[in-house]
Amino acid sequence: MLRYILHRVLLALPTLLIVAVIVFVMMRMIPGDPAQLILGDIENPEALARLRSELGLDRPILMQFVLWMTKLLSGDLGMSVTQQRPVLDMLLSSFAVTAWLVVPAVFLASLLAIPAGMLAAWKQNTVVDVTVVTIAIAFLSVPSFWLGLVFLLVFGLWLDLLPVVGYVSPTEDFREGVRYLIMPVASLALIEMGVLIRMARSSTIEVLRLEYITHARAKGLGEIAVARRHALKNALAPTWTMIGLTLGGLLGGAVVTETVFTLPGIGHLLVESIFARDYPVVQGCLLFVTAIYVFVNLVVDLFYPLFDPRVRL
Repeated sequence: MLRYILHRVLLALPTLLIVAVIVFVMMRMIPGDPAQLILGDIENPEALARLRSELGLDRPILMQFVLWMTKLLSGDLGMSVTQQRPVLDMLLSSFAVTAWLVVPAVFLASLLAIPAGMLAAWKQNTVVDVTVVTIAIAFLSVPSFWLGLVFLLVFGLWLDLLPVVGYVSPTEDFREGVRYLIMPVASLALIEMGVLIRMARSSTIEVLRLEYITHARAKGLGEIAVARRHALKNALAPTWTMIGLTLGGLLGGAVVTETVFTLPGIGHLLVESIFARDYPVVQGCLLFVTAIYVFVNLVVDLFYPLFDPRVRL
């Protein structure tokens, strides 16, 4: 098991290095001079040259990458051009908002979707199956921004139950923070439920068609025992992978949901930084989002042997 863990961790390191190179090259390919952007409309060649020297932009590209990586390894992602704040502080504060949104949403979606998908597979081609599949397709078909707007209209304006604008961190005021998060979490969870229901259903159907399930039934085991001992655990492995991909992708920024509910998450920060041409923040966001995605999938890989012991071989 230790060998498997070390192998997965070592595989993640080259991935992060490749991503860092790609992000660095992409940012250098964007037209415009970051030093001139910081100076704004000031036309001062001496100040521009001095600032380019301070930022290391007058050095060869390879040297710039080495300096950037050196700062990166020490946790220095630079300063925001527009807000004059450390990029790392901005990323961490925005990521906390996204985590409060995404983690409960994915947990809630998994909690409801996996039993529903497995039940549909167990009752394949029955009314239960058709009902669950119809609900899943409906969730998949609804645009997330439209569902969010409906929630705002119904629960925020008509019923006046929940706040429609703003954000309060649950760490500052838990009760008020939860009120602000109910609608965005619910809308995100419902959208993701569609994907997870379909995955849980299809993987369970595949397992139920295998010979060892038939053998277990031929031995006289009841349906509940067959499901508990032989089917559910094996069927959960592909769904677990999908949960990891979903969680990693959403932690990188649920841009639409954050925009609809005006949440200052990392997706919202990235979009604002792109419009403001705040290169250090954009660069930091891309790298941070990728690192989170790799980390989440690494954790998923490490837990995978719990569902399928063959993986550790």
